[in-house]
Amino acid sequence: MIQWWIALVVGIIALLVGAVIGFFVARYVFQRYLKKHPPINENMVRAMFSQMGRTPSEKQVRAVMRSMEENK
Repeated sequence: MIQWWIALVVGIIALLVGAVIGFFVARYVFQRYLKKHPPINENMVRAMFSQMGRTPSEKQVRAVMRSMEENK
């Protein structure tokens, strides 16, 4: 007869292994999604500036994109 503590240990180990595998699968899927659909691009920055009533120069757009890359 299997001891109750063996079943408990196996259950906890299975839960931990499932959580680790789930974490890495979710991370992979999320990274792939972000590569396909970046959160913001230059056109979105230009639209944001125009909504504020400003016409951005190319230098300003590049500065915003560079600062966003540095903050990743």
